[in-house]
Amino acid sequence: MFQSDSHQQVKPWDSDKPVLTFGVLSIGLLVAVGVLAKTIFGVFIAPVVLFAIIAALSFRSLLYSYPHTALGACNTVTLCRAALVAVLAGAIFGSAGPWMFFTIATIAFALDAIDGWLARRSGLVSAFGQRFDMEVDALLGAVIAVVLLSQGTVGPEVLVLGFSRYIFVAAGFIWPALQADLPQSLRRKTICVVQIAALIVLVFPLSPSVILMPISVFAAMLLLWSFAVDTLFLMRHAA
Repeated sequence: MFQSDSHQQVKPWDSDKPVLTFGVLSIGLLVAVGVLAKTIFGVFIAPVVLFAIIAALSFRSLLYSYPHTALGACNTVTLCRAALVAVLAGAIFGSAGPWMFFTIATIAFALDAIDGWLARRSGLVSAFGQRFDMEVDALLGAVIAVVLLSQGTVGPEVLVLGFSRYIFVAAGFIWPALQADLPQSLRRKTICVVQIAALIVLVFPLSPSVILMPISVFAAMLLLWSFAVDTLFLMRHAA
């Protein structure tokens, strides 16, 4: 899930304060994930295992590539978002009222607007934080997409909204040019927001059924176009 920049020397950060803070928070949130998932969705193992994997992968990335001496509220918020996504994954194996699922998904989505702002305000912007945030966004989309498909709310096109990021990463192992860094892009950030917002609308219990398919298809096409633009950019610059 997380990778260090290939052009940087990989070595543990000298201060253990961010690592210790992250570890303590992860343990506390792991317990919270188990309790909430069991209470809300009636499942325990899958959400706990998912969060444990997220925490372990991000902990490794933090250990080897984080440049600051404090974890900060920004990364704490992102870790809490990851915990909420793990709780939501309980809906894949259990059941809960649609309003509860919608509420948790909306909170996880809304907090995405806070962690970046906190990072800039506190001077704790980092490649780790940006990747952590991006991967949590991707996982949120994947979980919501799987739940929507399992419920028959929309068709398989919703998987484009949930798994395009992972397909792109997998394609990078076949075409290494796709593993290169992309420049900052307002288009990419905007479409990412549209992607998750569309998924939130699709799980909103009061959304008219007539609009679900058009929203799903439109958002999927927009996301595919964005990935196509990035793919062509990377392939051209690799030539």
